[in-house]
Amino acid sequence: MAARAVVFDVGNVLYRWDPRFLFEKLIEDEDERDWVLENVVTFDWHAQHDAGRPLAAMVEERSAEFPHHAPLIEAYVDRWMETIPGPVPGVHALVGRLAERDVPLYAITNFGTEFWALFRPTAPVIDHFRDIVISGEEKLLKPDPAIYRLALKRFGLAPGEGLFIDDREENIRAAEAEGFAGHHFQDAARLEAALADWGVLD
Repeated sequence: MAARAVVFDVGNVLYRWDPRFLFEKLIEDEDERDWVLENVVTFDWHAQHDAGRPLAAMVEERSAEFPHHAPLIEAYVDRWMETIPGPVPGVHALVGRLAERDVPLYAITNFGTEFWALFRPTAPVIDHFRDIVISGEEKLLKPDPAIYRLALKRFGLAPGEGLFIDDREENIRAAEAEGFAGHHFQDAARLEAALADWGVLD
């Protein structure tokens, strides 16, 4: 097996991300915190921004639906960077080694444009990447097959030339169906072994 380029996901591959990191600071009671995350500030609601919807419209609509939780909804936007506590251990070192070998690096990420504008200046590892397909800009979400077709075209990769790394199996399966090789990310050690198997790391 051999790959010409490596394509990363960002959230929970390059950087840890979970709204719970913020809400553990905002809501002391565990049951109440779980309820808010399951019913108010949900992953599905967050994904609207990943799909291209402006945050202001999302906050206004959700606050009208849950007026008693409006301060928490607003805090999610104002303090969103606290949902990212730092890099995934070991992965940035692998990115650096790939860059030293001049392996072309790209990314496909479900990420809203406003949150991306906050996050990008804090993420110097992204400087190694030649191009990134951002869902909020394209209004396409993984695992929509169209986002992988767009990425192949943007990155100039033929089927089989790109190894795609993601922490979600459904995203890997969709990418493989469109011509990527796939690696389901679990930790840096297993990723390092996979990169060696694919011929892009010693």
